[in-house]
Amino acid sequence: MSSTTLLIIIVAITIAEYLVSEWLSYRNQKAAISQIPPQLEGLYDAEKYTKQQNYFRTNNRFSLITSTFTTILMVVLLFTQTFGTLYNYCLTITTNTIGVTLIYFAIIFLVYDMLMLPFQIYDTFVIEERFGFNKTTPKTFIGDKIKSLILLAILGGGLISLIVWLYTLLGTNFWWAAFLVSIGVSLIMNLFYSQIIVPLFNKQTPLPEGELRDEIERFGQKAGFEITNIYVIDGSKRSTKANAYFSGMGKKKRIVLYDTLIDELTTQEIVAVLAHEIGHYKKRHTLQNFILAGVAMLIQLYVLSLTLTSTTMAEAMGVATPAFALSLIAFGILYTPIDMVTSLFMNSVSRRAEYQADNFAAKYGLGEELISALKKISVKSLSNLTPDKLYVKFYYSHPTLLQRILAIKKD
Repeated sequence: MSSTTLLIIIVAITIAEYLVSEWLSYRNQKAAISQIPPQLEGLYDAEKYTKQQNYFRTNNRFSLITSTFTTILMVVLLFTQTFGTLYNYCLTITTNTIGVTLIYFAIIFLVYDMLMLPFQIYDTFVIEERFGFNKTTPKTFIGDKIKSLILLAILGGGLISLIVWLYTLLGTNFWWAAFLVSIGVSLIMNLFYSQIIVPLFNKQTPLPEGELRDEIERFGQKAGFEITNIYVIDGSKRSTKANAYFSGMGKKKRIVLYDTLIDELTTQEIVAVLAHEIGHYKKRHTLQNFILAGVAMLIQLYVLSLTLTSTTMAEAMGVATPAFALSLIAFGILYTPIDMVTSLFMNSVSRRAEYQADNFAAKYGLGEELISALKKISVKSLSNLTPDKLYVKFYYSHPTLLQRILAIKKD
């Protein structure tokens, strides 16, 4: 295969991914109906449902503009072989493999982030503001951006440096060592995310003594789940949307409640939401997802190792000899069809896990409270009530609200 043919294939995959994505989005828009589904009557009043439909259409239009821009940008960069030209420029700064890779990706990310900044600002301060979600101030937005860049430089740069070093040391056999390193980093992040990363962006305070804490601990005892670390995060600092999550494993596990969730739900509804999260832990869904993601990563790294010495791929990207950074970009695009199939499978597994966690809460007599909580969270975030079935399979890690309600009632 010639480098020109390979370049055409890479561009074709880029365009095909865009077309498939927009086709699915179009199906999802067509599935949206102007009337509330009979099974969910009473969830929205007429005015609120009109607002939800407007929010849904606005986000879809904005997504189309954003994805069209990024796709055109990528196609232009590929056809003009700008990626290769940039890499050759970086070689004039340093020929050290690790150094040139870091400089190369730093330039690409910074330029891309600058190009996407207007879209991010519009999304936060126009769309989210218009529909009453945004609580982010310009100061917070800028602070988040700076902190994110610093974190990316430290964590992302460190991981890339280590992987490239392993490649220079082991050649194409680097994949197994890179896998072990990546898994180790993922495990550390999972264990210490709430203790190290979250405090850089949000304030977390222990849930004070009182009815809510007593009820949560009482349920934990009933379910055989030790609960000691319960924290409240100031999610209202950025958005009115509500959430709750578990982080960590073993003694490092902690429950994190958004202050917006506490404001919106009753005590028993919050307990039901946490029962669902405990269900994930008891059913070992976190471990299951970790293993599945690890297997997918191992396959990706191995397939990547088969392409790193390809001269044809290097020439398709605009350089004469193979380069780790360019091979990584080309591989990422070529791997897209496999990644889409993998995502379909992973989302299917995730949705099944959500049903199981809902069932766990329902078996403790919290089914109605969970349904009530899910409805309130859905209304608060103006969620789409009638997504397209195929769109759900591709993009939803959770079942739809109606699917979850029917499954809980069936149990």
